[in-house]
Amino acid sequence: MGAAMGAAVGEAAGAATGPATGSLLGLALGDALGYPTEFSDLPAILATGPWRELALPEPALVTDDTQMTLALGHALRTALAGGELTAATLEPPLRQAYVAWWRSPDNNRAPGGTCLRACHLLSEEHRPWADASQLGSKGCGADMRVAPLGLVPGLTPGQRAGAAQFQAALTHGHPTALAASDLTAYAVRALADGEPPAGLPGLLRAYARTQRATYHEDWLGDLWRRSPAPSPAAFIARGWDECLAVLDRLETALAAPDREADPCLATGAGWIAEEALATGLLCFLLFPDEPVTALRRAACTSGDSDSIACLAGAFAGARLGAGAWPDAWADRIEYRADLLALGAAWDA
Repeated sequence: MGAAMGAAVGEAAGAATGPATGSLLGLALGDALGYPTEFSDLPAILATGPWRELALPEPALVTDDTQMTLALGHALRTALAGGELTAATLEPPLRQAYVAWWRSPDNNRAPGGTCLRACHLLSEEHRPWADASQLGSKGCGADMRVAPLGLVPGLTPGQRAGAAQFQAALTHGHPTALAASDLTAYAVRALADGEPPAGLPGLLRAYARTQRATYHEDWLGDLWRRSPAPSPAAFIARGWDECLAVLDRLETALAAPDREADPCLATGAGWIAEEALATGLLCFLLFPDEPVTALRRAACTSGDSDSIACLAGAFAGARLGAGAWPDAWADRIEYRADLLALGAAWDA
């Protein structure tokens, strides 16, 4: 991994050390690191000390980002235990998991309004899922939780893409939320498979272009008809075009990187799906061999710091494995047992 990682690298607790464990731990650690800074501006964060020294809170509590990631992860395990992953096998356990999260007394970590509204509607068990989908929302809640679909082994590209968009659509039906979630899962899988970080932006751009007119009807059904779009291809193309535009901003930022500037100034504050993806990627790509520094940079931003940092952690952990994270952090992250159990199952 290189000496540049220094003290940031340690052996994570538990036997599993692969990309799934690393990604899930990194996601949760980024979430916990960004939780206290989410609604603070940069001067207020920096008033507590240099951003490179940002400490993991005690206790290391996470937000709805990690809670919903775990909901998706457990739903995937249930669906795959019954055979092939399809919309028909994933929808019942995923709907149940999202509603259970909505009803949980632990759902008190400033959850997003779109997720709350959609899950309330999903709790009406006879209501079709598409009736619950909020087509006007492309909030980052769609892609902050999608990492498990980049980590679970054995999926075809079509299953991964369709399921990534479907898990988003249950709450966020905007085409950009669907496309950004697909791209996020694709990026996590590519890094887990050994894609060099420097090649990732170009790889994502190429993928977005090939997918621009692909509407996954077997997963999304007639969701597009609930929009003003004249066709399914036109509906989904809008999402991919907005993602390609933010990838342009990412490449511009990486061409002249400023590691001390607020990343949100380059790729957006992260409250919406495509900006969360791009700014999380930017923080990771600024420090590809320094995962803890990447998390600190992501948490010290003027935008949706916990979601940006959880995505940066998911990318870094997928590339570097669980050894990216120091014991002193990994041992005390909230939901540690759940994170390690999912990671071990998928790394096996």
